[in-house]
Amino acid sequence: MATSEIVVPHPAAEAEEIYRRWIRFLDEEFLRHCSMERRSEIVRDQLTQIYLGRPHSGKLNLSLTSELPGNVVSLSLDPMNVTLEAEHFPEVDRERFSRRKPLLWFWQMFDRSPLGLNHWLGLRFRCMLGRHIFEHLGSGVKIHHGVDLTYGYNLSIGDGAVIRQRALLNDRGGITIGKNAIVGSYSRIFSFWHDAADYEKIRLQPTVIGNGAHIASHAIVLAGQNVAPGASVGSFPADTA
Repeated sequence: MATSEIVVPHPAAEAEEIYRRWIRFLDEEFLRHCSMERRSEIVRDQLTQIYLGRPHSGKLNLSLTSELPGNVVSLSLDPMNVTLEAEHFPEVDRERFSRRKPLLWFWQMFDRSPLGLNHWLGLRFRCMLGRHIFEHLGSGVKIHHGVDLTYGYNLSIGDGAVIRQRALLNDRGGITIGKNAIVGSYSRIFSFWHDAADYEKIRLQPTVIGNGAHIASHAIVLAGQNVAPGASVGSFPADTA
């Protein structure tokens, strides 16, 4: 019996060429510029076109009350004008985080735009950004829509790993995800603990997901856990065959 050929969906050739050019341009810009200020300008200019459909002009009418909502939107597209929760954490490495903050904002805002739902483009865009954010990103990694990061610089992802949609990677204490591991949709991986007696006190503890391990959808991996290579965490549908 002949097996059916697997068809991999692709955008139209012209669209694919434009997508690749855009990602390549951004990659080169972020390689060339590491300062928070310059990266923020790049991200601001890109998000202005994505959200407002026009180039950033730098001219806002700040006197008209009727234009305040539009001004708030325009200003908030610039990473220099936003704050992220991770900036408030006491252990944050401010120098390392500042270089990544514009890219983390780009990551979030891309996924909240219509572009983030473009599966082919999104997989490639997130890996491009991940190479500038993470401690390590291997080859052949797939990161799906809506994945939430904390610092990024404490995150290492091995070759062929798959991070499914809406997973949380809270890398405050460090997360290592091994080669060909799969992190399921809406799963939560932590690397810190809250003190039971004092919620404001935390303890950082690295978490390791071994090579080929599977984290089920909605599963929670607590700080300090070492998931063995090939092991599974959480509930998977029973094999009824």
